[in-house]
Amino acid sequence: MSKKLQSINLNNVPNHIAIIMDGNGRWAKKQGMKRVFGHRNALTAVREAVAAASEIGSKFITLYAFSTENWNRPKLEVDALMSLLVSSLKKEVPDFHKNGIKVNSIGAIEKLPKKARNVLTQVINETSHNSKITLTFALSYGSREEIVNAIKNISKKVVNKEIDIKNIDEKIINNHLYTFNLPDVDLMIRTSGEQRISNFLLWQMAYAELYFTEVLWPDFRKEHLFDAIIDYQNRERRFGKTSEQIDTNA
Repeated sequence: MSKKLQSINLNNVPNHIAIIMDGNGRWAKKQGMKRVFGHRNALTAVREAVAAASEIGSKFITLYAFSTENWNRPKLEVDALMSLLVSSLKKEVPDFHKNGIKVNSIGAIEKLPKKARNVLTQVINETSHNSKITLTFALSYGSREEIVNAIKNISKKVVNKEIDIKNIDEKIINNHLYTFNLPDVDLMIRTSGEQRISNFLLWQMAYAELYFTEVLWPDFRKEHLFDAIIDYQNRERRFGKTSEQIDTNA
């Protein structure tokens, strides 16, 4: 057990960790390679992050794998990413079962190429009974689009008198988001030094702690996630209350 892991209070870990996996392209350029090389070398970071989250007892980890805006990237890069998604998911299935990983996805999955969509659906079904940790891939995902779609679907139900407009609350909105089966995010990690959330889980991160690291995603390892957890545990999560109220309820 590493010293960093030993210093973590396992009774105070984030239930849901979300990660913006940034820096693949810059990492590849540092190696004198094309951006795709960075994506291919990012799989170890994914394994390490999921393993670290599982070790500390977090139950949910969500990875920003492909945004709605990423469709605007060069076709060669998009095609390589889709191909990598297919091959990686197939390859990882035995480890998903071994480690109790349940695979989930959020986003406009219908926009993915048919092969990628079919493999993703197959892996989700195959791992549906695993229960140690839920690994969610945000694919063709954009939070604003998600919220717009939720509003449209709720509006239809109001028009059809399935929902009374007076009864619309946070729970109803939650139930119409891609993440209806996930809890709110407790900790969001972004690699590569960029400090923004890039249209990722805007509603779900309302009270999340944000952690930014200079580490490029392909270099991310367990110890880096442990650093984020230690930082998280040194913060006071007040949820709108005062410090004195938190101390009184402790």
